[in-house]
Amino acid sequence: MTAVVQKTVLTGCLAPIDKNGLEQLIANGKANPKVVKTLKCKTVAEGKFRHANYIRNLPPYIVDEPPGLLGDDTAPNPSEASLAALGSCLAVGLHANAVHRGWIVNKLELELEGDLNITAVWGTGDMSDKPVGFTDVRVKVDMDCEGVSQDEIDALVAHVKKWSPVANTFTRPVNLEVGI
Repeated sequence: MTAVVQKTVLTGCLAPIDKNGLEQLIANGKANPKVVKTLKCKTVAEGKFRHANYIRNLPPYIVDEPPGLLGDDTAPNPSEASLAALGSCLAVGLHANAVHRGWIVNKLELELEGDLNITAVWGTGDMSDKPVGFTDVRVKVDMDCEGVSQDEIDALVAHVKKWSPVANTFTRPVNLEVGI
């Protein structure tokens, strides 16, 4: 007797997402395009450069610094966490758009790297005129979808980059208020 292998519809090897739920999110966004949601995070210093970040009712998301920046190396540093946020946001967009198009995703991996000058040491070191933060970020997408050409995947990547909230945060000015 031959065993029949059945693929998860619309997701290939990735865990399925709720296509009906996705379609409802799409409809809600089109029905009320001016809705703005405020996201919140409470950051609590734990000692040295380790911080617990409290988001919704989730366990704390830890951010630390590596030993070269005087941390204990227990978690990603803030800049690494921002790369992870960018990679995750792009991956969510790629997966959601692929499912919306009816594509079967067999592989979705993103490799990110970013360049930044850290000699200012948070404003305590060399404060000569230079960019602070990332100057360049590179994202390499490795995505395989059944029966979908590389040109179609490339177009999807460009589309997702345009509509990613985190990618837009990286590429345009944001109003930032820091105060007591």
